[in-house]
Amino acid sequence: MSVRKRGESEKDKVKLNKQNLNRALQIFGYVLPYKWPFILGMFFLSAGSLLFLAIMSLPGEILNIISGNPTYPLTLNQVFLFLLVLLGVQGVFSYLRVWLFTIVSERSMANLRKDLYQQLITLGIPFLEKRRVGEVTSRITNDVTQVQSVVSITLAEFLRQIIIFLGAIVIIIFKMKSLALTMLLTFPVVVLLAMFFGRHIRKLVKKRQDQLADSNVVVEETMQNIQTVKAYTYEWVEISRYQTNLEKVVRIALKAAHMRGLFAAFIIFVMFGALFFVMWRAAIMVQNGAMLQGDLVNFIVYTGLVGASIASIGSFYTEIVAAVGATDRILDILDTPAEVQPKENITSNTKRFEGNISYDQVHFSYPSRKDVPVIQGLSFDIKSGQKIALVGGSGAGKSTIIQLLLQFYNIDAGEIRIDDRSIYEYDLLDYRRNLAIVPQEVLLFGGTIRENILYGRPDASSADIIDAAQKANAWEFIQSFPEGLNTIVGERGVKLSGGQRQRIAIARAILKDPAILLLDEATSSLDAESEKLVQDALNTLMVGRTSIIIAHRLATIRDVDCIFVIEGGQIVEQGTHEALSAIPDGAYNTLAKLQFDLIE
Repeated sequence: MSVRKRGESEKDKVKLNKQNLNRALQIFGYVLPYKWPFILGMFFLSAGSLLFLAIMSLPGEILNIISGNPTYPLTLNQVFLFLLVLLGVQGVFSYLRVWLFTIVSERSMANLRKDLYQQLITLGIPFLEKRRVGEVTSRITNDVTQVQSVVSITLAEFLRQIIIFLGAIVIIIFKMKSLALTMLLTFPVVVLLAMFFGRHIRKLVKKRQDQLADSNVVVEETMQNIQTVKAYTYEWVEISRYQTNLEKVVRIALKAAHMRGLFAAFIIFVMFGALFFVMWRAAIMVQNGAMLQGDLVNFIVYTGLVGASIASIGSFYTEIVAAVGATDRILDILDTPAEVQPKENITSNTKRFEGNISYDQVHFSYPSRKDVPVIQGLSFDIKSGQKIALVGGSGAGKSTIIQLLLQFYNIDAGEIRIDDRSIYEYDLLDYRRNLAIVPQEVLLFGGTIRENILYGRPDASSADIIDAAQKANAWEFIQSFPEGLNTIVGERGVKLSGGQRQRIAIARAILKDPAILLLDEATSSLDAESEKLVQDALNTLMVGRTSIIIAHRLATIRDVDCIFVIEGGQIVEQGTHEALSAIPDGAYNTLAKLQFDLIE
């Protein structure tokens, strides 16, 4: 696990170049609809920065007035009043800048999040399977937040510091020529050395954070599998694993502390030494009458502004580079071809299938395991309205057959047809609206029972919902809740039992009224009472539609029209329950004998 984390860290290191800068600028396409607030914000930013430079010259002028050598024909009261006016204007400019940039960043990044979520939800299963859920959600949360921070704060402050830096340099050169050369020869060297130290410290801090993240992964994994840890008495192993990671964190932290100590010593001796050297030169000039006292104050102020701006520019540049890396990851998703183009889920305009299904010499291997064939030359036909069952051992390819029918993956060879037409010739959204699946493990959405059932047909009436719930044998337990259909099911439906979740899923499928029904071991994990209720609901659901059942308990498929026994991605036997049970050494008979209630 830690290897993966370190791998990500290396990958996330970004250097600013023309290529990734051009890619990053694509994100600013989301800013264009709000160009006028952005332009106004930049105006107030620039005006406010120049105004700040003007305000910083007033303390020195106050000292000149006190010493009797004013640069401008102004009294002390007039300068103070002028200072108040400038501060008031500066405050207004700052407010407008922050408000305008917030409008731009919030609205533009909301659009980016919407597009990114839309893209994620319309990408194919193979793309999403290659990434962890945490990684995917990180793109829409952490990465977009990083870009938003640049748009709303970092970019503005970066430009502000550049304006202050250039403005302070110009003022020093034109108003304090005698000290400008000393300052310009001293400070750049000191600042460059400070940036060198800072870069190494940031690397160590980042490395420590990565290592700490590895430690947190150990904690997360242990807590998620705490029952397994305790069952196998592996507490000591997990403690040792966590301690090993923490020792690495400590070593890196101590190394970073060593660098920070050297940097602190450098700042105290070199940075302040250089500052006092320049001040010493200026003090001598004041003592000799070559400079006014107020000008010395201004020189110190503007010199400090130059140094602070350079340090800030380096820090903001690092944040911008990190945001460029974030935009790269965002664009990688946005540039990936989508599986579907979302449109309103109105089923009334969707042509209903008759439900004839044909697999013709289908071959398939998963994209991540191309060297391992899962389906090998599979062929079978299902007539409209028939109920067929797929049985076989784990890994035989039963669930894959359903996933291919749902077009979660594209087949490698052969053809799958519905109503004598290739499944890839249909519009994918219209195609999938003709199918419904009731899986073995139902994970409901965290809203209400009503919202979960409405997933089958969003425009359904309350009467339709109740009718579907009754047919699914769910209405009785729904009525037992104080809130009825408005009962919150909790995250992933945890507040409901397994049988209740299954019946909600069946009600959803009934409401959808599909032409083709797919049941993926829908009763295998239920107790006997729940299984009977769910099986009755499934029997109601299967009436009048083509049904494909993946069966674990063979007792549930006695009455299907045909059973296909799958081994190694191929059909090795097919027929009715009675016909297959009559084959003495047949694969189906062997499976049946393993289930004691079917021994004959």
